[in-house]
Amino acid sequence: MADFYGSIIIEKPLEEVFEYASSMEHAPKYMPAVNRMERLTWDEIGVGSKFRETRWIRGKEVEAEVEIIKFEPNQSFSTKTNSNGLVTIYEYNFDEIVEGTQVQFKAYVQTKGFMMKLTKGLLVKMLRAEEDGHLRNLKELLEDHQ
Repeated sequence: MADFYGSIIIEKPLEEVFEYASSMEHAPKYMPAVNRMERLTWDEIGVGSKFRETRWIRGKEVEAEVEIIKFEPNQSFSTKTNSNGLVTIYEYNFDEIVEGTQVQFKAYVQTKGFMMKLTKGLLVKMLRAEEDGHLRNLKELLEDHQ
């Protein structure tokens, strides 16, 4: 079961929405907590592609490696981040509908180590707050570029 999730309809073609969202370099434009996303692998984007993410967490700049662990063009992709015992998996699914594209997002949070397990609830709450609105931001960004 997902720790948090969201869904939105973007009035743009499926291919355009998937292409933009799966190009991780765009994340800082619609994910407020992400400052930079640097590509670490230069092959075609897909399973195994890696990026270095820099984000603000509680007033500190923190880096983590993001890896694409699932990639089905124009259908879905998932990323995995492991940062000091906090593992997050973000799953995005895309469906073509009459209005454009429905994007569904699910986040799974795993903790490793005694202290991380004790604070999992707080960590989930913090991540949810950081990611809140990122689908709305993606929608606004894509629909404004007509």
